Amino acid sequence: MGYIRAEVHLLIQSAGTSDPLEIAAQKNILVLYENLGTNIWGYFTNANRIPMIHVNNKLDEVAARFTIAHELGHYALHPKLNTPFLKHNTLLSVDRIERQANLFAMHLLTIGRMPEADATLASFLSQCGIPEEIHKLYR
Repeated sequence: MGYIRAEVHLLIQSAGTSDPLEIAAQKNILVLYENLGTNIWGYFTNANRIPMIHVNNKLDEVAARFTIAHELGHYALHPKLNTPFLKHNTLLSVDRIERQANLFAMHLLTIGRMPEADATLASFLSQCGIPEEIHKLYR
């Protein structure tokens, strides 16, 4: 999975930031907030060569930021796929593509940050905006 970290570094280097919203703006990726129901957090599409991240407008700011980071993973790693990012019960999908996008998001949101001396890994990841359900994927 070292290539995922390498892709995160390339994206940050080319955009000049690690902020998911700023990266999307730098890469001319439309971020659309829409009512996606209760199970879908977001998804990435590439329609007519226009990359778009669709985010559920019912998500709080932290979950929306993670979703954008996850979908940037699809943009960087799987640009030709349109894959849904599903909530809670499928967040830990065994699907390789979703797992890769989750790892990408985790690395993007933690890069350059260090836990405080007394912080647990779980508290550090939560402070970085990583949903608790996927903390065990962190490496």
